Amino acid sequence: MVYHALGIMSGSSLDGLDLVFAHFHEQGGKWSFEIEAAACYPYKSDWENRLRLASQVDARTYCQLHVDYGHYLGKEVNRFIEEHQLHYKVGLIGSHGHTVFHSPETGLTTQIGEGAALAAATGLPVVTDLRTMDVAWGGQGAPLVPIGEQHLFSGYSLFLNLGGIANITRATDPTIAFDCCPANRVLNLLATQVGKPYDPEGSLAASGKINSALLEKLNSHPYYQKPFPKSLANEVGTDQHFPLLLESGSSIPDLLATYTQHIVDQVSQSAQALVSNAMGNEKKCLVTGGGAFNTHLIKCLDASFRTHGITLEVPAADLVNYKEALIMAFLAVLRWRQENTVIPSVTGARQASIGGALWNGQEA
Repeated sequence: MVYHALGIMSGSSLDGLDLVFAHFHEQGGKWSFEIEAAACYPYKSDWENRLRLASQVDARTYCQLHVDYGHYLGKEVNRFIEEHQLHYKVGLIGSHGHTVFHSPETGLTTQIGEGAALAAATGLPVVTDLRTMDVAWGGQGAPLVPIGEQHLFSGYSLFLNLGGIANITRATDPTIAFDCCPANRVLNLLATQVGKPYDPEGSLAASGKINSALLEKLNSHPYYQKPFPKSLANEVGTDQHFPLLLESGSSIPDLLATYTQHIVDQVSQSAQALVSNAMGNEKKCLVTGGGAFNTHLIKCLDASFRTHGITLEVPAADLVNYKEALIMAFLAVLRWRQENTVIPSVTGARQASIGGALWNGQEA
């Protein structure tokens, strides 16, 4: 069987909307894929502000934002289809939406971007709301990508995604994944303090000095002592770590250097906790997400990972940038096939489940 699906991902770093159109081939339970088109549409300032402030508005404004963002996603999908000449090629859309609240311990997770609006705007079947079924079964609703990594990639012991939040996956024995720490979202917020949207290649961080006392405070956050499965809310980075960094009085290069080392510490500790002798001597970790282009961060991570016998591998740019959007498309395919979309050993749910709401934008 071949499925033609489009995936949409909006990450916590708010750097833009990722879209991928791919062909998924299934034969005898084995999956492969081909990416035909991919793009990132940066958010204009008004949308970036609306999404950044979404957790602070009143209920009616929040509900309106949910609808408006669904229509916005539909408009951007139609733009993507037009620009890449994909008319009549897309059979299914998988949309992650944009996470606003994530509190699985209370049974709550919300991703805005109304599926009905998206389906109506595109005239295509749409799968949204990918996390809530797992949360209802007592899981974290995160990470979602491991089931895609398990089906679509082979030959790797670990998968590391350096997005707004850094998360890591152990491929097998059993599959385990969890959020490590805030990452690009905080680094980008620091860069904006000197008029830059981000720190290109980590050059500012490389020029700074680590504030050891501040690093110790960051590393002592109670989240890091929790056992997995676990997942991290965006607010840890934006509302806790970022103010703590600014209050220290250190220069921005020093703060970037310190937070980069914080990411290295937490990701490396997470990787060490997941490595087992059963993996053999050659342990490879596939690194994706925007942080994979941060030369300084990757250099520091590579040095730390090698002490644990793990080799980092950064793939081609399309996969670095769009792996999460690719897997959103794949999750929509699994939902369409009525197959499980999460791994309970990853999320901590009481059972596996078929997650996602299906909105049929096609006429009967």
